[in-house]
Amino acid sequence: MDFNLDETQQEIKGLAADVLAREATQERLEAFEKSEAPYDDVTWKALAQAGLLGIILPEDAGGAGLGPVELAVILREVGLHVAPVPVYASLALAAVPIAAHGTAEQRALLAPLTEGATILTGAYREAGPAGEIAATARADGGGYVLNGVKTFVPYAREASRILVPARVEGEGVGVFLVEPAAATLSVQPSATSEPLSRVALDDVRVGADALLGGTADGEAWDTLRRSAVAGAVAISSGVIEGALYLTTEYTKTREQFDRALAQFQAVTMQIGDVYIAKRALDVAVWAGVWRLAQGAGDAEEVLTVAAYNACDPVVKALYTCQHLHGGIGLDITYPLHRYFAWGKHCGHLLGGGEDRLDALAALLDQEA
Repeated sequence: MDFNLDETQQEIKGLAADVLAREATQERLEAFEKSEAPYDDVTWKALAQAGLLGIILPEDAGGAGLGPVELAVILREVGLHVAPVPVYASLALAAVPIAAHGTAEQRALLAPLTEGATILTGAYREAGPAGEIAATARADGGGYVLNGVKTFVPYAREASRILVPARVEGEGVGVFLVEPAAATLSVQPSATSEPLSRVALDDVRVGADALLGGTADGEAWDTLRRSAVAGAVAISSGVIEGALYLTTEYTKTREQFDRALAQFQAVTMQIGDVYIAKRALDVAVWAGVWRLAQGAGDAEEVLTVAAYNACDPVVKALYTCQHLHGGIGLDITYPLHRYFAWGKHCGHLLGGGEDRLDALAALLDQEA
């Protein structure tokens, strides 16, 4: 296993970094947060124009047909720059499963995404442990009737379709492409500027063509679930790197008792702890997405390890970054608050540290 990015991946990383450094500046982020817009359309279109939204889309949709590692590269840069754009929702939660399992008609939904002309999203979470599905679908005439509640769905109101996993009677879990207008959407609190919705499905009727791939064998749900986790941990990896950079720069220049904070041993040890949390997550992220790209049987296990690190050690490391900044860490005009909010958001989306440890134990028990 080689964790070094190849030439193509390095080029993608450099391109994403350049676009986001230019667009997601502190001034632009402040202006965006005052605008109450759901996302930064200018940055979104800039990513599209650079070809970054099409990186993992299939070639028949105008994309480059690349995979999980390349998606992680892009999402990590989004997290590093805390850019308020629906890349995670559109790509990790929607485009990946549609590209892998969709019919020709369903895959046609991806073409406008390459130009930033549409938004897609997926309903990964319900109330309860992450990855559990209680929503149901029953065959009715020539279609299906959906019931259930999905929580914390990003950009549900802005999306052209929401991917909704549900248990089909007599079969397995299927993923349905649902128009937002067909469900009842209500706003849920968000730690970040990203809009989140509770999506209630009360006898929502969809046609047979709404079932992703036309089958409910659980494979589309497995792809969505793994992509959701891989994308969230990649964002978290970028977030903690950004927070660590801010903190190290601050402690180099902030003085107490005529000495820079970085010269105090206690501060140095705490910075070291943050770095260790970051590196542990980085290793698990790259191992997880590499195994996912290879179709390895232990990909989910490794991604669960990454998810635990994002939920627990990294969140604790973000608290340390706040502590080392003192009072300025609580100032919303200082950029650290965005990294803290995004890190907490990823941790909540992934289910929390204890939930991920339970999931890891269940996976290991299956192997025993």
